[in-house]
Amino acid sequence: MTEMTDEQKIKVARQFMEALPHSHHLQMSLERIDAGIAEISMPYDEKLIGDPETGVVHGGAVSALMDTCCGAAVISHPSVPTATATIDIRIDYMRPATPGQGLFARAECYHVTRSVAFVRATTYDDDRDRPVATATGAFTVERTTRSGAKS
Repeated sequence: MTEMTDEQKIKVARQFMEALPHSHHLQMSLERIDAGIAEISMPYDEKLIGDPETGVVHGGAVSALMDTCCGAAVISHPSVPTATATIDIRIDYMRPATPGQGLFARAECYHVTRSVAFVRATTYDDDRDRPVATATGAFTVERTTRSGAKS
C-alpha cells in the first residue's frame, strides 16, 4: 500500500464532507482542513429551527455539524487511512445558539490507535467566547493490508 501525502489526505477529507447529502442540505461549508483538524460552518436557516417560539436551531442540526466535522478531522489525520465511521460521540450542549446566527465547528483528531481515532470538537455562533456545544468522539480507523484487503 502506498502512503498518501498530507495533501492527498486533505483532498480526500474534503471529498468525504462534500459527498454527504446532509452536509449539502444543511449548507455546510468546509472552511479549513489540515492534518487532523477540520473547521466547518453552517448558516442559520429557518428550516432548522427546533423551537418556533425562540428561533433556536434544533440540536440535531448542531450534532450533524459536529459529527461531520469530527469525521473530516479524522480522515485528514496523517496516520489514518481514508475511511472512518462514528463509533461514539458525546455532545454537551452549553447554551442555545443565538437565533439568526450561523454556526462554526472546529474538530481536532488528537489521538489515534490501531483501530480507533479520538476527536474533540467545539461549536460556536458569533460569540467565540461562549461555546454552543462541545463534543468528544471515537471513530473507526480502517486499515488496509498490502493486498488492499481491510484488516
